[in-house]
Amino acid sequence: MRPFDTIVIVDWSSGNDRGATPKKDAIWAAVASQDMPQDPVYLRNRQVAQVWLTELFTREIRAGRRVLAGFDFPFGYPAGFAQAITGHTDPLVLWDHFAHHLYDSPGKNNRFALAAQLNARLPGHGPFWFNALPTPLPDLPRKKSDRRGQMWPEFRLAEAQAPGTFSCWQMGGAGSVGGQAMTGQAVLGQLRAAFRADLRVWPFEPITDAAVVLAEVWPSLLRDQIKAASRKDEIKDACQTRVLAAALWQMQSDVGLAQLLDDVPELGKTQEGWLLGLAQTSALRAAATKAIRVQPTPFLPKYEIQPMSTLIPPRLRNDCFAMPQGVAWVPVDVALERLRANLHAVCPIETLPTSKALGRFLAQDALALRANPPAANAAVDGYGFAHAATTADVQRLPLLAGRAAAGQPFLGAVPSGAALRILTGAILPDGVDTVVLEEDCAVGDGLVVFDGPVKARINTRRAGEDMQAGQIALPAGHQLRAPDLALLSALGVAQVSVFRPLRVGVLSTGDELITAPALPTGSHQIYDANRPMLLGLAQSWGFTPVDLGHVGDDPTLIAAALDHGATAADVILTSGGASAGDEDHVSALLRTRGQLSSWRIAMKPGRPLALALWDGVPVFGLPGNPVAAFVCALIFARPACLHLAGGHWQAPNGFQVPAAFTKSKKAGRREYLRARLTEDGRAEVFASEGSGRISSLSWAEGLVELPDAAAEITPGDVVRFLPYGSFGI
Repeated sequence: MRPFDTIVIVDWSSGNDRGATPKKDAIWAAVASQDMPQDPVYLRNRQVAQVWLTELFTREIRAGRRVLAGFDFPFGYPAGFAQAITGHTDPLVLWDHFAHHLYDSPGKNNRFALAAQLNARLPGHGPFWFNALPTPLPDLPRKKSDRRGQMWPEFRLAEAQAPGTFSCWQMGGAGSVGGQAMTGQAVLGQLRAAFRADLRVWPFEPITDAAVVLAEVWPSLLRDQIKAASRKDEIKDACQTRVLAAALWQMQSDVGLAQLLDDVPELGKTQEGWLLGLAQTSALRAAATKAIRVQPTPFLPKYEIQPMSTLIPPRLRNDCFAMPQGVAWVPVDVALERLRANLHAVCPIETLPTSKALGRFLAQDALALRANPPAANAAVDGYGFAHAATTADVQRLPLLAGRAAAGQPFLGAVPSGAALRILTGAILPDGVDTVVLEEDCAVGDGLVVFDGPVKARINTRRAGEDMQAGQIALPAGHQLRAPDLALLSALGVAQVSVFRPLRVGVLSTGDELITAPALPTGSHQIYDANRPMLLGLAQSWGFTPVDLGHVGDDPTLIAAALDHGATAADVILTSGGASAGDEDHVSALLRTRGQLSSWRIAMKPGRPLALALWDGVPVFGLPGNPVAAFVCALIFARPACLHLAGGHWQAPNGFQVPAAFTKSKKAGRREYLRARLTEDGRAEVFASEGSGRISSLSWAEGLVELPDAAAEITPGDVVRFLPYGSFGI
């Protein structure tokens, strides 16, 4: 097995500090490499830790170095738990479950609510325990002794062999390993999704060729060595990451790490996980003792404080645009599916107040922090009472003094057979389960009178009938609209984890182009129409347009513009120079300095499409003809950019309409005709199919999509119409 070039040890925390002063109850990390162990890094919360780890893994992978990353929380639960929750024995599926259902931001997360939800799905009252919230959670006991009938053992095999470990079920308080495991597995699940084939998890997956290996560690295996190595005033968690990283590095230098990675029981490999070095503690302690002797010991500890920043997803792989060998003409559906499978979000993740997040794409599921409505309430102005006390006859109920109004609850209880004035939105007092409409009542002499029978619970809203606490309100990838802000605000979601807007750079090339208000010097010059069109499309899609300008057919100038674009934008759209002619410098440069894949799309208009990476930034080389550039941008660039921005892949929504035109189409290419609807709902197409007829784009209201096969279209035949609105314009 290839040795590790970098070893990093992370001491996790279920707390989420937001301050800048190093604290013991935070996340600490230390790195060991050929340059000796580095000073411990203070990672004030999980968001900062995820950024730091992402940047570390990305940097090491790009440099061709191999990383072993150890984390001090359980990677699995007692056998059978993952299957009970997900239907799969693979514990990594449970990681994905946590990654999708745990809402986590500085100062707030839903780990207790999520633990309660999991308990509710399992027999008995448990296994998770310790609700640290002031609000009771019926399915999460506050004390371990409050659990009843739960079927899971308290410890995994690994903990049973490591005295002093804590239970993975404890969600809060001192030794809250359960909180660490849930939050830690959620973050590692996101890192697995981001780094894909470059990352493997020991001991669940083969690790021989992995660039990054994640492993579970327990620094207390080196308790005596950590105590001996502790510096004056050093925080214990910082010290133990430093010592364990140095010990593993020393052991690898002396005898290698194979013996630590190979001796794992079968249940640990398949379901529960295992502690790295548990069966070889003597050798690991000897390595730690040796490493301590060669480490410098300054008088005072020195910490690196990692600042708050945004989470930067890894860049795309160099082969993300590669087509299989032998593929010449690429059908539209094949090209779209390949793009969808090989692209992922590239924008940094940040936390914003919900009120400031309009138009952003959610980076995590937004979970309801409270039910909506939070309590049963009245849906109308009227009179409330207990339905059980009514009959089918005319009702005459004594009317209590006082009332219930929205924001002004009635603090007493309503006796059976009595009624209370209640207004819309008011919480139903004890003793009230039904409300009769004010207009259906007569009031006088201390009575309220109305006809029976009355339907039970009429004119009331149940607690949580709109949404329950902990339920996914909006999924990751959803683009927030004004109605979504109303929903999240009603659910108590004051801040959301979102992607920074995608920056779309647009570059025009060609000696023939000029930009208004410049005047042409000859008939060979034309105004640049593509750049303002593409910038406008980017803006209409909710992205940040970045104007990279226009350069002539000069490879040096084009390369400089692409270099600038790679720093100023997350994706670059070019127009012109994407074919294989003498002056097609864009494709030539992308081939020599980038990673180019020239796709010959079986479509009309827009056959040539250059897809490449320039310094890790995706480049879409669109055709130079404005109509072809426009159609390719709608069909390919828009769904790809939505995916890169962190949103869902969106195919255009079309509908069937009768044709108002005649067309004879050959087989082999999909065709897109500029079209609009007539007053009677038929699709008429522009008189000319020429790619240079820019006026057709303004004339049209959408596109008619004709299939790859041959077709004979006559008036009245059904065709598929894609309105501009389905492309976000």
